[in-house]
Amino acid sequence: MRPPDAIFADPRQAALYDVFDGDRSDLDAYVALAGELAADRVLDVGCGTGCLAIRLADEGLEVIGVDPAVASLEVARAKPGAERVSWVEGDATTVAGLDPPADLAVMTGNVAQVFVADDDWAATLNAVRTALRPGGWLVFETRRPEVRDWETWDIPPTEVVLPDGRRAVVERTVTEVAPPLVTFHGSTTIDGERLHSTSTLRFRGLAELERDLDRHGFTVVEFRDAPDRAGKEMVLLARRSGAPTPGPRDRGPG
Repeated sequence: MRPPDAIFADPRQAALYDVFDGDRSDLDAYVALAGELAADRVLDVGCGTGCLAIRLADEGLEVIGVDPAVASLEVARAKPGAERVSWVEGDATTVAGLDPPADLAVMTGNVAQVFVADDDWAATLNAVRTALRPGGWLVFETRRPEVRDWETWDIPPTEVVLPDGRRAVVERTVTEVAPPLVTFHGSTTIDGERLHSTSTLRFRGLAELERDLDRHGFTVVEFRDAPDRAGKEMVLLARRSGAPTPGPRDRGPG
């Protein structure tokens, strides 16, 4: 697996991540989904600074959060309620064969798109499958490539006021579009220091995702619009093979 981007791995940037990431009301849908799918044990792959993992734990669920970025995990561990989550440094392969297995695995934000290499994506799907019980669920979001939303991602140098009163200048530039890969560079200037991070995401269409999931033991039961990026992003609900009972909705993609 490639190392995590600096925005997650650099302690200075990880400490600012939640400040720039909004109120995370987008996670409401995932909390609701955990209830809809009757999950008791949840694996949060690429948990980052722990926003979703802690919210799920607050609901009384058993949660395992795994992430390769130590700096992000340190932010997560310092939050109220973090003691109710089991934090694991690593990627999905670190928790392969989770015992007892999870009912639900989630990948929020851009997690599913950071696996730009086919081998990394395959290893992740295989590992998640082994971490789930038969009939368990994998739910993740991914941006629709046909929308070409990266054409709106550039941010000119913009001053923002941080919660502690300090001022920072943020900017972002898409540096390369080579479908299915899109690369962008971001920077934050704060207290006279400029922090840099470069990221590459892979855009997979629905047909490719369904094929990949099928190859690795999952069936796409449904896909939905992402609540915070309607029309731009979809949320896939896939079930691990070996399900003993029908799904909660029992309807195909649509």
